[in-house]
This record gives sequence, structure tokens and C-alpha cells, in this order.
Amino acid sequence: MRRFYHRRMGRSYDGIDDRLRGFLEAQQMFFVATAPLGVDGHVNVSPKGLAGTFAVLGPTSVAYLDLTGSGAETIAHLRENGRITVMFCAFQGPPRIVRLQGRGRVVLPADLEFPTLAPCFTEKPGARSIIVVDIDRLTDSCGYGVPLMSYDADRNQLVHWAETKGPDGITEYQSERNAVSIDGLPALPPAGAS
Repeated sequence: MRRFYHRRMGRSYDGIDDRLRGFLEAQQMFFVATAPLGVDGHVNVSPKGLAGTFAVLGPTSVAYLDLTGSGAETIAHLRENGRITVMFCAFQGPPRIVRLQGRGRVVLPADLEFPTLAPCFTEKPGARSIIVVDIDRLTDSCGYGVPLMSYDADRNQLVHWAETKGPDGITEYQSERNAVSIDGLPALPPAGAS
């Protein structure tokens, strides 16, 4: 395992311990950042949430359930180069930001690994993949600039939308809207392929 390097600001960790795991699992949302290799490509940052969609797999590995959405930038970028950062901010309690930087990979429902990983999450309609992140840099920082906000509830629109579309409608939507990134990189393969 690669050693994590210490920086002046914040701290670096060798892995996710019980205390850090508790912090990560207590957050209602997190952010995912990826980018293509091309200098003209668009950097993508996506907010993620919904209870039961994030899991710590081990000291240097996490995953999240990727639900069907209007784009598939993360999938396209990971297929091209694997670089990813996952960031958690404390919006309640003591200020803190945790960044998980590393290499990500896409596990599709047709992949052999999917049934092994799926029990780590609450089943959700419209799940299109599981994103697994192997962490090579794990840091935290103060988070003093992050506002205090209260959590009311998860929104139910995405789940309701997927239920209304049904499996065939989701497949059609993915074929139309999730096949390539905004920069034209391949994202989800055609239905039946992986």
C-alpha cells in the first residue's frame, strides 16, 4: 500500500479507522469530482446522497450506488482515466472536510462483482452502477468556511422518477442520455453489453 504524505494544512491518514468511518457514514451527502484527460474537457462535480447509497468497504476502499441521472460524466471519466476525488463536508457539528482521492472503477449490474457489492447498499430503482474507489490519499481539513445547515429529509423525486419509468423506461433513458459524456467520451455501454 502506498504511504499517505503529510501536508501542512490538515492531516493525512493511512486508512479509514472507526472514527473516520463514523464521520463518513453520518453525512447525508458527499461530492464526487472527476475530469477527462483532454485539456478542453469539462471537469465534473456531482452531489450525491440518499440514505443507503454509500459504503466503506475497507481501510482504503469505499463505494457508492450510482443512480440513473441526466448525465454520466463520472462513468465516462473513470472509464477513460480512473481519477476521482470524493469529498465529505460537515454541515452539522464540528467543522470538517474529508477528501478521498484515488482510482475509481465502474461496476455495472451485468458484471460478476455487482451481486457481491449490491448488499452493501439499500436497493434503489434506477441503479445503473456501483462506483468503487481505491484510495491513495486520504486527508481532512478544517472546514471553517462550510456553513452550518440542518438536514430535513432525503428528496424522493429521483426514486419516484425511476419507479415511474420502470426498468424498460430506465434502459431507454440510459441509452439516450447516458451513452456518452458531454465531451463525447463513452459512458454506459448499450443495453446488454458491458
